[in-house]
Amino acid sequence: MSGPLISTDPAADDLRRSALRRMRTVAASLLLLAAAVYVATLGEDGAWGFVNAGAEASMVGAIADWFAVTALFKHPLGLPIPHTALIPKRKDELGRGLEEFVGENFLQEEIIRERVLGVEIAQRAGDWLAVPANAERVVTEGSEIAALALGKVRDDHIEALVTEALVPRFREEPIAPLLGGLLAEALRDDLHHGLVDLMLEEMHDWLIANPDTVHEVIGERAPWWAPESVNTYVIGRLHLEMVRWVGEIRSNPDHRARRALDSMLTQLSADLLENAATQARAERLKERVLDHPAVIATAISLWQALRRALLTSLDDPQGAVRRRLLTEIESASARLRSDAGLRARIDRLAADAAVFAVERYGAELTAVITHTIERWDGKEAAQRIELHVGRDLQFIRINGTIVGGLVGVLIHTISVMIH
Repeated sequence: MSGPLISTDPAADDLRRSALRRMRTVAASLLLLAAAVYVATLGEDGAWGFVNAGAEASMVGAIADWFAVTALFKHPLGLPIPHTALIPKRKDELGRGLEEFVGENFLQEEIIRERVLGVEIAQRAGDWLAVPANAERVVTEGSEIAALALGKVRDDHIEALVTEALVPRFREEPIAPLLGGLLAEALRDDLHHGLVDLMLEEMHDWLIANPDTVHEVIGERAPWWAPESVNTYVIGRLHLEMVRWVGEIRSNPDHRARRALDSMLTQLSADLLENAATQARAERLKERVLDHPAVIATAISLWQALRRALLTSLDDPQGAVRRRLLTEIESASARLRSDAGLRARIDRLAADAAVFAVERYGAELTAVITHTIERWDGKEAAQRIELHVGRDLQFIRINGTIVGGLVGVLIHTISVMIH
């Protein structure tokens, strides 16, 4: 389906149109000059005979080349002569030929790879990022884009992600082997001891700071018939023993309570990995947790907190995120400029990516040429092409006029010599 062409730069088109008219005027003027000389020297002999022969040949060459140039874009003098107005008539074939030409001569692996490697992308990127203003610009624009992206994520998007993607996937994945494996690795690397130390420290401090609360909790379960003084003494003694016992566990890494806890956790990890009953209980617990409304609310709350923190830091030129990004960019720039091996690897990756893109999408890229030309109106396409290349084509007419005149003089010279 044909459509009108749209000029993207009217001012440039005006300059091209003016240049085309000037060159047409020059070519036509040479033809008229040759015709005038021919008429003025018609029937003359001697030296003027040579001038007449040259002028005659100049006219023939000028008219022949005018016909050839004009026939590309339209019918000369409006006459429907065969094999003229080639571009309007055969623009679709020309488009397909141009598509094949580009694909066969430009979109080749060797050419693309050589060109990309010659650009030295990594070196240029390192040098460009080494300028503080450029690094700041990357951080600023990247922060703005990230902030816009974060602002586009709504709470219902997070809810949909959790309910439609994460929860179904968690339901399908058995939780017991995962928990058992993680627990076994933690026990093997003694990672749990830090958590145990923290819990004991907090428990010891709480017991010391809250004797009244301990007294109330234990007092609720004391015998009603026991004298108040006895209960107070017993509860006080129990509180002291609890503080002492927790303190001993806290300060003694080899305490029997710690060993008992390690033994219990080891058994739990083994049961999660091997015991069917324990695995079933873990799965039931997982289902109850996933079905609880707090899962969605917690996910949304975590996302909101994370988004607020990120947006606040991204909006602050001196925020932690921006400072970190700037530091990483400066480090990457320094390494790119100093590490030739890294630059070579990045350039090869860029070349491989360009080759892959061309191999995968090259046909679609060159097809744009054909599809675009097919949509053009034939007459207007010819006008557009002539506007871009017509000025240079006028040199064919000019050269034809000059060369034709020289050939005419040569032929006349040979004729005179023969006779």
